[in-house]
Parts: sequence; C-alpha cells; structure tokens
Amino acid sequence: MPMSALPVRFEGDPLTIDLHMHSTASDGALSPAGVVALCRERGVTHLALTDHDTMAGVEEARAAGETAGLRVVPGTELSTQWRGINIHVVGLLPEGAQGDLVAGLVAQAEARHRRALAIAERLEKAGLDHALDRAREQADADRPLGRPDFARALVAAGLVPDMGSAFAKYLGNGKPGDIKAHWPYLAEAVAWILDAGGVAVLAHPLCHGLTRRKRGLLLDDFAAAGGQAAELVSGFQNPDVTRDLSRQLQERGLYASVGSDFHFPGGHLAPGSMSRVPRTATPPVWTHPRLAALIGLSASAA
Repeated sequence: MPMSALPVRFEGDPLTIDLHMHSTASDGALSPAGVVALCRERGVTHLALTDHDTMAGVEEARAAGETAGLRVVPGTELSTQWRGINIHVVGLLPEGAQGDLVAGLVAQAEARHRRALAIAERLEKAGLDHALDRAREQADADRPLGRPDFARALVAAGLVPDMGSAFAKYLGNGKPGDIKAHWPYLAEAVAWILDAGGVAVLAHPLCHGLTRRKRGLLLDDFAAAGGQAAELVSGFQNPDVTRDLSRQLQERGLYASVGSDFHFPGGHLAPGSMSRVPRTATPPVWTHPRLAALIGLSASAA
C-alpha cells in the first residue's frame, strides 16, 4: 500500500515511546540501567538506547528493561558527514551489531579517540592544563571522550561558569577546540545499518539550521542511500513545522520516528518529553517490518 493511502497513524496523543536516548556509554549522565529506570518512572514503555557510535550499553539496558517490564530496542547514533555538515543517523537494530556495522563502530571509536587527542592539544594551548586527563576524570567511564567531557573539565577547572559557556568560548564552531573528525559519508553509515538488518533514522533533521529546500536535498540523499525514517519530533518544536516535515517525509516514502535525545536529568529533555505529534498519515517507524515484531506496538499506539 503506498504511504499516501495509509490510514492516520499519529492521533495527537502523548506517546510512551522514546527512540533516541544516551547513557554513560557515550556522553549521557546516567548508566544504561539508570536510563531505563528513569523511563519507567516517567511512563515510557518502549525505548531505544542510542549512544554515540557505540552499542556498549545495550546489553545492560536490555537486562534492566526485562526486569522493569519495558521494551528496549538496541540502537546507536552514528556520526556522518553530508556536504560538509555533521549529520547524525540513528540505527535501530533489532538484531544488534552485525556485518559491516561491527567494523564501522570500531572505526568510529578510533575517529573519536583521534579527535579527543586533537581537542586536548588545542585546549592545553588555550589554558586547560592536562586537558586529556581532566576530561577522562569527567567521563567516569572507559569510553571515547566527547566534547561534553571537555566542557565539564573546563567548568571544573574554573575557566568557564557552565557547559554553555564552555561550548560558546572553547568547543563550538570556529572555537579553539572545534576539531572536525573524519566521519564516514552519510550513505556509508546508512549501508552499515542496513547490513546489520536495522532501520536507519535521520536524527533531528530540524536542528541543522537548513532551509526547507536544503533539508529536502538531505532527505533525498538519505532516502536514495536506503534510509527508511527520520525523526518527525525530536524534543520540542512548533507543530506547523512538524506538519511540514511530515509532508516532506511522506513525499519520500519515509517513516516517522520520535525521540527526546535525552542526555542528563535536570535538563528540559527528559525521557519521553517532546512535542505531541500532530495527526498525520506518515507511518510510525515502529510499524516498519524490521521493527514491528520487536517493538510490538500497533500503528496508532500512544
């Protein structure tokens, strides 16, 4: 059945599903089990752990999910490049890491390590002594370091008052610690996900500052590479913008996903916290044939 003929899938009700969250396996503040516990507390029944370029926390999250009676989807969020822009692709992976994705995740970890060394060197010149060691202390886990770890190190060292200032002065675009990693091209990362039997989801397509036309080009290239879905709602956004994005997804035969992009408690994006999805004929990603059996939700589930 063509997507234009599908019945209404989202009814505008609050959802209890969140398919984009992070833990201490990458740059989140809670352990994978802690993320699951918070999801249960907040009424989220179906979730995906999608740490940056790793699946190291998935088994812990799945075990915690079984104990808590929640459905956990294995996942990851891959860093990629498209026309000089850093684009993230969420992989929802019911069969876990397989095939080309296994080597791909190793390559991503190596790229993150090289970038961390370069960031540390830049920040030491900017006044943060022993930058790598300080960032490692903030990470509190044996994993590749990310910019938030360096941001917390800058705060702890008293060089900036908060995380926002750390990015504004040291780690944002054009700042001393702005190191561009050599991420794979968008199409290559999508191919890894497909080879693993997963569903490739374009993460937060409204968060790149693209014009509608350029966003359409991104969606065109993503769909041409085999991408199957995009996040229709990621956090909080204007409902008119959501409806417009929904039209763009339908035009390209893409499914719709939802996710908070949760990283830490106390922020405005808690698990399951996001704008309501307006009534739309764009089918939810959990109805995709590769996910339907694992997630076990009906088309109009809320």
